[in-house]
Amino acid sequence: MLFQLLAGALVSVINIGIHALVTVVAVWIARSAGLRKVVRPRLHLVGVMMATAAVLQAAHALEVLVWAWTYAIVQAAPPDSDLLYFAFVNYTTLGYGDITPVREWRLIGPLTAMNGVLLFGWSAAILFEFLRKTLDHVGLINDDVIPRRG
Repeated sequence: MLFQLLAGALVSVINIGIHALVTVVAVWIARSAGLRKVVRPRLHLVGVMMATAAVLQAAHALEVLVWAWTYAIVQAAPPDSDLLYFAFVNYTTLGYGDITPVREWRLIGPLTAMNGVLLFGWSAAILFEFLRKTLDHVGLINDDVIPRRG
């Protein structure tokens, strides 16, 4: 069981690193986009939000691939299992249960789910903050409709 926890912690740290790197890149891109004067602020907002969501979704897909790769290395699932599918089901906490880990690796699903929940929450926070900052930058926040903080 200790080896399962250590392996899960290692993969989680790797995925947290991936997410941190993607966050830094997304912030850099959003800041550079946010410095421009825009003619159509609503269209700009849509573009920033779509780009941010797409980048975060790509990061999540890469993180699922890291889990699937780990499953293959430790042989966490029965032979001939679709490891990418299994990783997606665990990471998203969907939990179909049609593929289950081998007995020696039964903690890998919950560890994957913990990592996915954490990183999805992180992504939601990033999207919300980008939305707030972009709304403020392009002047779409009206004190009567959306009060300013602070």
